[in-house]
Amino acid sequence: MDYLPETPSQTAGPYVHIGLIPRQAGFEIFVNNLGERMVTDATRGERIRIEGRIFDGAGSLVRDALVEVWQADAHGRHNHPADVQEGAAHDPAFHGWGRAGTDFATGIWAFDTIKPGAVEGRSGRGRMAPHVSLWIVARGINLGLSTRMYFGDEAAANEADPVLNLIDPARRGTIIAARGGRDGAVVYSFDIRLQGEGETVFLDI
Repeated sequence: MDYLPETPSQTAGPYVHIGLIPRQAGFEIFVNNLGERMVTDATRGERIRIEGRIFDGAGSLVRDALVEVWQADAHGRHNHPADVQEGAAHDPAFHGWGRAGTDFATGIWAFDTIKPGAVEGRSGRGRMAPHVSLWIVARGINLGLSTRMYFGDEAAANEADPVLNLIDPARRGTIIAARGGRDGAVVYSFDIRLQGEGETVFLDI
């Protein structure tokens, strides 16, 4: 049997913002822009802001990346039918997903969300510490990069987390965010380094 040759792989091009986050590119296309604000007044849980920058292997800011996040609600429940954990029902006022681009001038990406609860692990592996899953795509990246952000003020839960315990202790700090504050708001800072010294731990999923 003859097979067609494989199509060459490509990185995300310069038009990713127009197609996926058009508002940042100056186009008001969608009535509802699902993006960096993930909460409403009805959402339960502690309001937090997650923000950071992305650096390439040379230490330069990546100013045209796209970041998506996926997280549980304050009770540790995901807005997905596959989440069949017992306990509190999913918060209907929280969809758990966000998408944002790095600011073209500052390189900062950010999400206004809530702090997630601990999530029941698969196959009886115990509870996973509160965390946010991230997916990053930009020019120069053939496949989107997946990682997690854990919370620095959850030391006991982090120590027991089954995923963190698979990672070299010397590198775990690359996916743990420090808690801080600004103008009365809780802010977790989480920079992502694509390569080189201090490279962020990425997950093969």
